[in-house]
Amino acid sequence: MALVNLKGMLNHARKNKYGVGAFDVSNLDMAIAVTQVAEEKKSPVILMGLTLDLQGDRLEYWLDNMKKIAKNTSVPVALHLDHATDIDFIKKCIDGGFSSVMFDGSMLPIEENIAKTKKVVDYAHRFGVTVEAELGHVGDGIVGNSEVGADKNTVFDNPDDYLTQPGELADFIDQTAVDCIAVAVGTAHGIYVHEPKIHFDRLAELNCISAVPMVMHGGSGTPDEAIKKSVATGICKLNIFSEMLTAFNITIKDELEKASHMAIWPHTLYQKPLEALQEVVRQKIDLVGSAQRIK
Repeated sequence: MALVNLKGMLNHARKNKYGVGAFDVSNLDMAIAVTQVAEEKKSPVILMGLTLDLQGDRLEYWLDNMKKIAKNTSVPVALHLDHATDIDFIKKCIDGGFSSVMFDGSMLPIEENIAKTKKVVDYAHRFGVTVEAELGHVGDGIVGNSEVGADKNTVFDNPDDYLTQPGELADFIDQTAVDCIAVAVGTAHGIYVHEPKIHFDRLAELNCISAVPMVMHGGSGTPDEAIKKSVATGICKLNIFSEMLTAFNITIKDELEKASHMAIWPHTLYQKPLEALQEVVRQKIDLVGSAQRIK
Protein backbone atom coordinates (compact mmCIF):
# COMPACT_ATOMS: atom_id res chain seq x y z
CA MET A 1 0.00 0.00 0.00
CA ALA A 2 1.24 3.51 -0.73
CA LEU A 3 2.95 5.76 1.78
CA VAL A 4 0.44 8.18 3.34
CA ASN A 5 0.55 11.30 5.48
CA LEU A 6 -1.31 11.73 8.77
CA LYS A 7 -4.26 13.77 7.56
CA GLY A 8 -6.56 11.07 6.22
CA MET A 9 -5.29 8.50 8.70
CA LEU A 10 -5.97 10.57 11.81
CA ASN A 11 -9.16 12.20 10.55
CA HIS A 12 -10.62 8.72 10.01
CA ALA A 13 -9.47 7.73 13.49
CA ARG A 14 -11.09 10.79 15.02
CA LYS A 15 -14.37 10.29 13.18
CA ASN A 16 -14.53 6.64 14.24
CA LYS A 17 -13.18 7.16 17.78
CA TYR A 18 -10.02 5.08 17.73
CA GLY A 19 -6.31 5.84 17.83
CA VAL A 20 -3.28 4.94 15.71
CA GLY A 21 -0.03 3.69 17.22
CA ALA A 22 3.08 5.72 16.40
CA PHE A 23 6.28 3.79 17.02
CA ASP A 24 9.83 5.15 16.99
CA VAL A 25 11.96 2.77 14.92
CA SER A 26 15.71 3.33 15.11
CA ASN A 27 16.66 0.73 12.53
CA LEU A 28 15.45 -1.65 9.84
CA ASP A 29 14.84 -4.58 12.20
CA MET A 30 12.52 -2.51 14.39
CA ALA A 31 10.62 -1.14 11.40
CA ILE A 32 10.06 -4.58 9.89
CA ALA A 33 8.93 -5.94 13.25
CA VAL A 34 6.39 -3.14 13.74
CA THR A 35 4.94 -3.36 10.24
CA GLN A 36 4.61 -7.14 10.47
CA VAL A 37 2.35 -6.69 13.48
CA ALA A 38 0.39 -3.92 11.76
CA GLU A 39 -0.26 -6.26 8.84
CA GLU A 40 -1.23 -9.08 11.17
CA LYS A 41 -3.66 -6.76 12.95
CA LYS A 42 -4.86 -5.06 9.74
CA SER A 43 -4.07 -1.72 11.36
CA PRO A 44 -2.73 1.55 9.98
CA VAL A 45 0.64 2.38 11.49
CA ILE A 46 3.00 5.32 11.94
CA LEU A 47 6.76 4.70 11.79
CA MET A 48 8.66 7.52 13.47
CA GLY A 49 12.25 8.63 13.08
CA LEU A 50 14.25 10.35 15.81
CA THR A 51 16.80 13.05 15.03
CA LEU A 52 19.59 11.18 16.82
CA ASP A 53 19.08 8.20 14.50
CA LEU A 54 19.02 10.32 11.35
CA GLN A 55 22.20 12.36 11.55
CA GLY A 56 24.45 12.69 8.51
CA ASP A 57 24.13 10.01 5.82
CA ARG A 58 21.88 7.94 8.09
CA LEU A 59 18.89 10.06 7.06
CA GLU A 60 19.11 8.87 3.47
CA TYR A 61 19.68 5.23 4.45
CA TRP A 62 16.80 5.28 6.96
CA LEU A 63 14.37 6.88 4.52
CA ASP A 64 15.29 4.57 1.65
CA ASN A 65 14.52 1.55 3.82
CA MET A 66 11.34 2.98 5.29
CA LYS A 67 9.92 4.02 1.93
CA LYS A 68 10.47 0.50 0.59
CA ILE A 69 8.78 -0.97 3.65
CA ALA A 70 5.80 1.37 3.25
CA LYS A 71 5.47 0.52 -0.44
CA ASN A 72 5.47 -3.22 0.23
CA THR A 73 3.23 -3.22 3.31
CA SER A 74 -0.45 -4.08 2.88
CA VAL A 75 -1.69 -1.45 5.38
CA PRO A 76 -1.31 2.36 5.32
CA VAL A 77 2.07 3.51 6.63
CA ALA A 78 3.01 7.08 7.52
CA LEU A 79 6.66 8.08 7.97
CA HIS A 80 6.77 10.73 10.67
CA LEU A 81 9.69 12.78 11.98
CA ASP A 82 9.37 12.82 15.76
CA HIS A 83 10.28 15.74 18.04
CA ALA A 84 12.39 17.92 15.76
CA THR A 85 13.33 21.49 16.63
CA ASP A 86 15.73 22.48 13.83
CA ILE A 87 13.71 23.89 10.93
CA ASP A 88 16.50 23.41 8.40
CA PHE A 89 16.74 19.74 9.38
CA ILE A 90 12.95 19.39 9.15
CA LYS A 91 13.05 20.79 5.61
CA LYS A 92 15.78 18.29 4.72
CA CYS A 93 13.59 15.47 6.03
CA ILE A 94 10.60 16.73 4.01
CA ASP A 95 12.77 16.91 0.89
CA GLY A 96 14.01 13.39 1.57
CA GLY A 97 10.57 11.82 1.65
CA PHE A 98 9.00 11.96 5.10
CA SER A 99 5.22 12.07 4.74
CA SER A 100 4.77 13.87 8.06
CA VAL A 101 6.92 15.87 10.48
CA MET A 102 6.69 17.23 14.00
CA PHE A 103 8.01 20.65 14.91
CA ASP A 104 8.35 20.78 18.69
CA GLY A 105 8.24 24.39 19.82
CA SER A 106 6.70 23.53 23.17
CA MET A 107 9.54 25.07 25.19
CA LEU A 108 9.33 28.37 23.30
CA PRO A 109 7.16 31.37 24.15
CA ILE A 110 3.82 30.79 22.49
CA GLU A 111 4.27 33.59 19.95
CA GLU A 112 7.57 32.05 18.79
CA ASN A 113 6.03 28.57 18.78
CA ILE A 114 3.24 29.82 16.51
CA ALA A 115 5.60 31.65 14.15
CA LYS A 116 8.01 28.74 13.74
CA THR A 117 5.27 26.13 13.47
CA LYS A 118 3.62 28.19 10.72
CA LYS A 119 6.94 28.40 8.89
CA VAL A 120 7.21 24.59 8.94
CA VAL A 121 3.56 24.17 7.89
CA ASP A 122 3.94 26.56 4.96
CA TYR A 123 6.91 24.58 3.66
CA ALA A 124 5.52 21.10 4.37
CA HIS A 125 2.11 21.68 2.83
CA ARG A 126 3.72 22.58 -0.50
CA PHE A 127 4.74 18.91 -0.74
CA GLY A 128 1.63 17.30 0.75
CA VAL A 129 3.44 16.63 4.04
CA THR A 130 1.48 16.93 7.29
CA VAL A 131 2.71 18.72 10.41
CA GLU A 132 2.27 17.96 14.09
CA ALA A 133 2.93 20.65 16.68
CA GLU A 134 2.95 20.68 20.48
CA LEU A 135 1.15 23.15 22.72
CA GLY A 136 1.94 22.91 26.40
CA HIS A 137 4.93 20.71 27.19
CA VAL A 138 5.16 16.96 27.75
CA GLY A 139 8.18 16.65 30.02
CA ASP A 140 10.50 13.78 30.89
CA GLY A 141 10.20 11.17 33.60
CA ILE A 142 13.31 9.07 33.05
CA VAL A 143 16.98 8.87 33.85
CA GLY A 144 18.98 8.70 30.63
CA ASN A 145 17.86 9.08 27.05
CA SER A 146 15.01 11.54 26.71
CA GLU A 147 14.68 15.19 25.79
CA VAL A 148 16.28 16.35 29.03
CA GLY A 149 16.51 13.42 31.44
CA ALA A 150 15.18 13.59 34.98
CA ASP A 151 16.68 12.15 38.13
CA LYS A 152 14.42 9.67 39.92
CA ASN A 153 14.28 11.95 42.96
CA THR A 154 13.38 15.05 40.97
CA VAL A 155 10.10 16.72 41.86
CA PHE A 156 8.93 19.12 39.16
CA ASP A 157 7.63 22.46 40.41
CA ASN A 158 3.99 22.97 39.45
CA PRO A 159 3.89 20.39 36.62
CA ASP A 160 0.32 21.43 35.90
CA ASP A 161 1.70 24.74 34.64
CA TYR A 162 2.96 22.86 31.57
CA LEU A 163 -0.47 21.51 30.61
CA THR A 164 -2.06 22.67 27.36
CA GLN A 165 -4.20 25.72 28.02
CA PRO A 166 -7.69 25.52 26.46
CA GLY A 167 -7.76 29.28 25.91
CA GLU A 168 -4.71 29.08 23.62
CA LEU A 169 -5.64 26.05 21.53
CA ALA A 170 -8.09 27.36 18.94
CA ASP A 171 -5.97 30.41 18.13
CA PHE A 172 -2.81 28.28 17.84
CA ILE A 173 -4.45 25.91 15.36
CA ASP A 174 -6.01 28.74 13.39
CA GLN A 175 -2.78 30.73 13.08
CA THR A 176 -0.54 27.77 12.21
CA ALA A 177 -2.89 25.58 10.08
CA VAL A 178 -1.24 22.57 11.75
CA ASP A 179 -2.66 19.12 10.91
CA CYS A 180 -2.58 17.59 14.40
CA ILE A 181 -1.66 18.79 17.85
CA ALA A 182 0.22 17.11 20.70
CA VAL A 183 -1.38 18.08 23.99
CA ALA A 184 0.05 17.98 27.49
CA VAL A 185 -2.47 16.46 29.89
CA GLY A 186 -0.26 14.68 32.41
CA THR A 187 1.88 12.11 30.58
CA ALA A 188 5.69 12.19 30.38
CA HIS A 189 8.34 10.86 28.03
CA GLY A 190 10.34 7.81 29.01
CA ILE A 191 9.81 5.49 31.99
CA TYR A 192 7.56 6.84 34.72
CA VAL A 193 8.98 7.34 38.19
CA HIS A 194 5.44 7.88 39.49
CA GLU A 195 2.14 6.81 37.96
CA PRO A 196 0.90 9.60 35.70
CA LYS A 197 -2.07 11.74 36.62
CA ILE A 198 -4.05 12.23 33.43
CA HIS A 199 -6.27 15.32 33.42
CA PHE A 200 -9.25 13.84 31.61
CA ASP A 201 -11.44 16.90 32.22
CA ARG A 202 -8.78 19.03 30.51
CA LEU A 203 -8.48 16.52 27.68
CA ALA A 204 -12.26 16.51 27.11
CA GLU A 205 -12.29 20.31 27.02
CA LEU A 206 -9.42 20.39 24.52
CA ASN A 207 -11.18 17.83 22.34
CA CYS A 208 -14.24 20.03 22.14
CA ILE A 209 -12.09 22.99 21.08
CA SER A 210 -9.61 21.37 18.71
CA ALA A 211 -10.34 21.47 14.99
CA VAL A 212 -7.65 18.84 14.35
CA PRO A 213 -6.82 15.37 15.77
CA MET A 214 -4.96 15.30 19.07
CA VAL A 215 -1.79 13.38 19.91
CA MET A 216 -0.60 11.89 23.21
CA HIS A 217 3.15 11.68 23.82
CA GLY A 218 4.55 9.57 26.63
CA GLY A 219 2.36 6.55 25.94
CA SER A 220 4.91 4.08 27.33
CA GLY A 221 4.01 3.09 30.87
CA THR A 222 0.67 4.86 30.85
CA PRO A 223 -1.86 2.41 32.37
CA ASP A 224 -4.00 0.56 29.86
CA GLU A 225 -7.28 1.94 31.17
CA ALA A 226 -5.90 5.47 30.97
CA ILE A 227 -4.94 4.91 27.33
CA LYS A 228 -8.40 3.56 26.51
CA LYS A 229 -10.05 6.51 28.24
CA SER A 230 -7.72 8.96 26.48
CA VAL A 231 -8.65 7.55 23.08
CA ALA A 232 -12.33 7.72 24.00
CA THR A 233 -11.74 11.36 24.97
CA GLY A 234 -10.19 12.35 21.66
CA ILE A 235 -6.61 11.07 21.38
CA CYS A 236 -6.00 9.83 17.81
CA LYS A 237 -2.23 9.17 17.82
CA LEU A 238 -0.33 7.48 20.66
CA ASN A 239 3.49 7.66 20.71
CA ILE A 240 5.39 4.59 21.95
CA PHE A 241 9.12 3.96 22.27
CA SER A 242 10.38 3.20 25.79
CA GLU A 243 8.19 0.13 26.31
CA MET A 244 9.45 -1.32 23.03
CA LEU A 245 13.06 -0.75 24.07
CA THR A 246 12.49 -2.22 27.52
CA ALA A 247 10.96 -5.40 26.11
CA PHE A 248 13.75 -5.77 23.53
CA ASN A 249 16.62 -5.03 25.93
CA ILE A 250 15.38 -7.25 28.77
CA THR A 251 15.04 -10.15 26.36
CA ILE A 252 18.42 -9.62 24.72
CA LYS A 253 20.01 -9.45 28.16
CA ASP A 254 18.40 -12.79 29.05
CA GLU A 255 19.59 -14.32 25.78
CA LEU A 256 23.17 -13.17 26.38
CA GLU A 257 23.21 -14.35 29.98
CA LYS A 258 22.23 -17.91 29.04
CA ALA A 259 24.45 -18.10 25.94
CA SER A 260 27.42 -20.48 26.00
CA HIS A 261 29.52 -18.05 23.92
CA MET A 262 29.32 -14.49 22.59
CA ALA A 263 29.82 -15.23 18.88
CA ILE A 264 26.07 -15.24 18.28
CA TRP A 265 24.88 -14.13 14.87
CA PRO A 266 22.62 -11.06 15.13
CA HIS A 267 19.89 -12.86 13.18
CA THR A 268 19.79 -15.49 15.94
CA LEU A 269 20.31 -13.17 18.88
CA TYR A 270 17.63 -10.66 17.85
CA GLN A 271 14.86 -13.18 17.16
CA LYS A 272 13.32 -13.37 20.64
CA PRO A 273 13.97 -9.70 21.53
CA LEU A 274 12.16 -8.63 18.36
CA GLU A 275 9.28 -10.94 19.23
CA ALA A 276 9.08 -9.25 22.65
CA LEU A 277 9.06 -5.85 20.97
CA GLN A 278 6.29 -7.03 18.66
CA GLU A 279 4.16 -8.08 21.61
CA VAL A 280 4.29 -4.49 22.90
CA VAL A 281 3.20 -3.21 19.47
CA ARG A 282 0.43 -5.80 19.35
CA GLN A 283 -0.89 -4.73 22.77
CA LYS A 284 -0.83 -1.03 21.90
CA ILE A 285 -2.67 -1.57 18.61
CA ASP A 286 -5.38 -3.41 20.53
CA LEU A 287 -5.52 -0.71 23.21
CA VAL A 288 -6.01 2.18 20.79
CA GLY A 289 -8.58 0.24 18.79
CA SER A 290 -6.94 0.37 15.35
CA ALA A 291 -6.99 -3.38 14.69
CA GLN A 292 -9.15 -4.61 11.80
CA ARG A 293 -9.64 -1.07 10.44
CA ILE A 294 -8.14 -2.04 7.05
CA LYS A 295 -10.29 -4.44 5.02
